[in-house]
This record gives sequence, C-alpha cells and structure tokens, in this order.
Amino acid sequence: MNIQAMMKQAQAIQKDMTKAQDEISKTEFVGESSLVKVTIKGTKEVTKVEINKDNDLDKDDIEMLEDMIMVAVNEANKKVDEMTEQKLGKYSNMMPGMF
Repeated sequence: MNIQAMMKQAQAIQKDMTKAQDEISKTEFVGESSLVKVTIKGTKEVTKVEINKDNDLDKDDIEMLEDMIMVAVNEANKKVDEMTEQKLGKYSNMMPGMF
C-alpha cells in the first residue's frame, strides 16, 4: 500500500470518528433510580434532573435522595461510555493510544 492510499484511509477514519463523536455529543442519555431521573448530553453535561413528585420526602429522606441522584447520574454516564465504546472502540485497534 502506498503512502497516498494510507493517508486517504487515515482521513476517512478521522472523518468517521468525528461523525461518531458528533453523534454521541448530540445524543441524550437518561439514568434513573426509583425517585430520580437524570438526563445528560453525550458530553456528560447534566441537562435535567427530575424528582418523582408522587413521593413525599422529609428531611430524613434528603440523604437517600442525594444517593439516588448520584446513582442516576452515574447510570447515564455509563450509557455515554457504552455508546462511545460502541461507536469509537473499533478505531482503538487501528490507532492505539487515542482512547
């Protein structure tokens, strides 16, 4: 394979990676626990936190609610990581050290 063909292939791979990263960045991911629902962008920016208003919470429940928010955010972040691996993982064999 000549150098020009390799450069073309590298440019095509870079274009595919950029497209996949853009898709991930624009996707919203939702993480949920029993009282909390958190929505984040593919950039891992939290865009919405929803607390189930059907449940009455008192001060004793605040600590539990904080834990549930943490669980929901972490679940949403895992979904971002899973999609990133799904979309970009195939490139890690071609370009070691990038991920």
